[in-house]
Amino acid sequence: MKTYFVPAAEDSPLWWILLKIFLQTTIFWGLFLFVIPGGLVWLEQLWGEIHFHFSGQRILGIVLFVLGGSLGLMSGAIMGIYGRGTPLPLDSARQLVIVGPYRYVRNPMAIAGLTQGIAVAFYVGSWLTLIYVIIGFFLWNYYVRPIEEHDLLLRFKEEYSDYRRAIRCWIPRIRGYDPPVKKAHNRD
Repeated sequence: MKTYFVPAAEDSPLWWILLKIFLQTTIFWGLFLFVIPGGLVWLEQLWGEIHFHFSGQRILGIVLFVLGGSLGLMSGAIMGIYGRGTPLPLDSARQLVIVGPYRYVRNPMAIAGLTQGIAVAFYVGSWLTLIYVIIGFFLWNYYVRPIEEHDLLLRFKEEYSDYRRAIRCWIPRIRGYDPPVKKAHNRD
């Protein structure tokens, strides 16, 4: 399997990496959390009111959006600071990131994005948006994730392999992951 990931330039200053992450996040949130769900809500209205309603759904939507957004922003910032790259494949992290939320779950950004998608679906009561999020989960889990993990295995080898064995993709660990300490070779 070919890799499509290109590590970020080594001489990029941290402020530039974080600015790119902020701009990428703005574009992704705009498209995947507002434009596409907005189009789906428009379709539902065109077909007739097929929205769902339950007590507290808008509050739940807001809370989930803030929680997911906070996790996503923190994960992106940590990737920039510790990985010295962005979440995008053409500007990916140069270092394997195993700090912050990455110590507990392999891809907190995917969890954050899906949580925000569910939050939007709850807030507007949209069945199509909920289906869109479920399809997004399956696409990410069975198409994008294997490509991303293949790249990480090629670039970070045993370090990523150990991490992948210890950390689940979707269900966080109770205790954070501590990478095994590499023994120095004694040349006496």
